[in-house]
Formats: sequence, C-alpha cells, structure tokens
Amino acid sequence: MRLRRRGLASINSEIRDGIMPAADTIARVAKDPDARPHTPSNYRITALIIACALFMEQMDSTVLATALPTMARDFGVPATSMSSALTSYLLALAIFIPASGRLADRFGSRTIFRAAILIFVGGSMLCGQATSLPFMMGARFLQGLGGAMMIPIGRLVLLRSVAKEDMVQAMSWLIMPALIGPILGPPVGGAIVTYLDWRWIFYLNVPIGLLGVVLVTRFIGEVREDKPARFDVPGFILSGVSLGCLLFGFEMTSRTGELSRAVMLIAVGLVAGVAYIRHAKRRSDPILDLSLMRIPTFRLSVIGGSLTRITQGAQPFLLPMMLQLGFGMTAAASGAITIAGAIGSLAMKSLAPRVLRRFGFRNSLIVGGLCASSGYAVAGLFRPDWPVPAIFGVLMLSGFFMSFQFSAYNTIAYDEIPSSRMSSATSFYATFQQLMLSLGICVGAASLHVGMLGTGATRPALTDFTLAFLVVTAVSASATIWNRRFAKDAGAELSGHKA
Repeated sequence: MRLRRRGLASINSEIRDGIMPAADTIARVAKDPDARPHTPSNYRITALIIACALFMEQMDSTVLATALPTMARDFGVPATSMSSALTSYLLALAIFIPASGRLADRFGSRTIFRAAILIFVGGSMLCGQATSLPFMMGARFLQGLGGAMMIPIGRLVLLRSVAKEDMVQAMSWLIMPALIGPILGPPVGGAIVTYLDWRWIFYLNVPIGLLGVVLVTRFIGEVREDKPARFDVPGFILSGVSLGCLLFGFEMTSRTGELSRAVMLIAVGLVAGVAYIRHAKRRSDPILDLSLMRIPTFRLSVIGGSLTRITQGAQPFLLPMMLQLGFGMTAAASGAITIAGAIGSLAMKSLAPRVLRRFGFRNSLIVGGLCASSGYAVAGLFRPDWPVPAIFGVLMLSGFFMSFQFSAYNTIAYDEIPSSRMSSATSFYATFQQLMLSLGICVGAASLHVGMLGTGATRPALTDFTLAFLVVTAVSASATIWNRRFAKDAGAELSGHKA
C-alpha cells in the first residue's frame, strides 16, 4: 500500500501544463495497481520516445513566443493581435484533451498516439506556410488538436507499459526533456528569427515528428479497452462551443473595432455553458464532471490554480514583446533572457518535496504564491537601464516559485478524490488548466490594449507593459484568499508534513 501511494503521488507531482496524464488509465491504476502489464525491458526507450514528443510540443510553444513581434510585422498586424496565434493552440488543447483518453480506449493507444504526432507535424507545416494571421490561427488550432491527443496519450502509453516499481525512474526519463524544452526554446527561437526565418521554427518539427512515428510503430504496443466508456457527444459539443466562444470573445476585446463581435461571442459562450451545466446534471458520465467541485481540496486547487495560471499564461506573451518592442532587443537577446524562468523551474523540482514535507501544502502555497506574483510584478518595472543579471535573477526566482505552485496544486488536487472518480477529475483539471493559460493571454493582451487606448498610441510603450504585468499579477495574488482556506493538514499523507 505504501508503494502504491508513493507511485500515485509521484505521478501527480509531475503533472505540468500541457502534460496531463490520461484520465482513464490513472483511474485503473488507482483501483488496481497490479493490473498494469509487466515492465518491458525497454521501458526507458518507451519513455524517451514519449519524451521526444513532449519535448517537441514544449519547445514549439516557447520558441513561438520569441518570434511573435517578427511574425506580426510580416503579417502586417499589431503585435498585440498575435495573441490569437497562442490562444487558438491552447483552445484546441482545452477542447480536445477530455476526449483523448476515450479515443485511445476505443481505437488503441498506439494508433491515436501516432495519428496525433502526424496531425501535429501537419499543423506545423501549415504554420510554416502561413501568410496571414487567420491562416496561422487555423494551422495552430490543427497543431493543438494533435498536441491535445499526443501528450495525454503518450503518458497513458507509459502508465500501461511500466510496472509500479519502475514508475519513478520512468517518469524521470519522461519529465527531463519536458523541462529542457522551455530552456532551449527561447534562445533557439531567437537565433532562428535573427539569423534565419521564423518559418523554420515550425519546419524543425517535421523530422522530429516523422522519426517519432517510426519509433512508435516499432516500440509501442497497441492497447485498447474491451468495453470503452460511452462518449458524451452532446457534452463534448456544448463544452467545446462554450470554451471556444468565451476564449475568442475575451481575446477579441483586445482588438480595436471588435467589441460588438466579442460581446456576441461571450454571450453565445455563456448560453452554451449554462446548457452544458444542465446537461451534465442529467448525465451519469459527463465529459466534464462539475460535481467534483464539491470536494474541498479539489475545488480549492482548481480555483487557486486557475488564478495562478492566468499570470503564467500572460507572461510568455508579454515578456518577449516588452524586451523586443520596449527595450529594442533582438529576438536572440530576448530569448537568452527569457530562459531564466525555465531554469528556475528546473531548479525547483528537487526542492519541492522537501519544502512540502517541512511546511505543508497550505503554508507553502500561501508564501510561494505571493513570492511568484511579486516577482512578475517586478518584471513589469523592468527598464532598459536595468542590469541584465538583475533581470535574469528576478525571472529565475519568479519561475522557481511559479513552478512550485503548479507542482503543489497538481498534487493536492487529487488528495480527496476516490479512485472511482480519478478519471473524471484528471480530465476536468487538465481542461481548466489549458483554459486558464489561454485566458491569461487574453487578459495580458486586453491590458496592453487598454494602456494604448489611454495614450492613443499604435505601439505599446513600457508603461503599457507595466500596467499589463500589474493586472495579471494581481489576479494570481488573489489566489492567496483560496490558499488560506486549505486545512492545515491538507495533503499531509502526500507530503509527509505533520501540522
């Protein structure tokens, strides 16, 4: 029992943005950990194949953020409008992640994983051919469709093929490339934009993806459920319409002359959301189970984590743009600075278990949340005369504390979830995870737009970036209200802390 608990805690502690494990598999492992097939001798190969797909997805997103100002110039649109290219990708993740596990159970994990890589590669090729912002948005959405299936099902494959005694080692092999991607992404993206062409950002995914398809075909086994769960088609449609309209409605509020369309989309999203809530109450297996919010630790983790992710979603959009448009830096110089947050995140991973064991989830979340928010608020005060080491240090500390928050939220969320509901809980949490990251981009872009309206400028000034950073960090700081509501002994069994 001790080994089983440790294995689940290890899995949960490593859940990060974009790499949520497949829900149905965790539920099965929680019910009967011995039901997992015996570890094959090449489980490290399996983990590395999946890690390569994860590396491709993580690096792509961080590289793109560095290239946004240059892409905006080529498309002939304001730099703030490029938030749509990020939002469309995250929107696809939010819509399709809940469906990924059930598709794998019905058609086979290898089949869907391989198809997901091909879809991601196809979307990448279309992104490289984009000549306008709408074209790029559509291609990024296709990329997101592949990513929504690729990452959760990749984790599903690993959980199905690794025995519990090897799970910690397998997860280490899987997670490290995911942490390296955000570190390499900004400098690689900056170098590509400065010395080559931003389109090569997407073309790099083609050989990696094709190699992944060959390796998946050779080394990954086909596993499917004999009696897959019934797919909630009405719920999938209603939730997709609601999420899509709300996200793009909020994103359009940051554009000049689009307010009426934005209001219409938000209204449609709210109506579809209400319709989904009524549908979910009548169905025993809804695609997003809202009744989970009655569980205290899950509810607090969803709310506090959502507020925190708004800031995290806005930061990769605001920071490269501020360094390039406000400071006059090249994309390469900007990328060399923005890796600081990823380095801080990597440093946090080895310290998080000891911090939680010493101080517990409640106190750690309160202090860590305030430190992370303060760090990103200071980032809004950056000016060209700041020493680069000082900027780098602030961003590294901010990344450290923000990554700690996500690790803590993602672990304690499942503390009170019964094994029979683990599937629904992970789908629900993963969807909101991506939704709030998308909303963060919208909030950051809208804040920039408001600042520009106040001065009548067509290009954001440093004061506009300051306003945007303060707005998004105020949102994450408000999570302290919810962090204080955790019980003092919440998650004690996971952390080993004694209140």
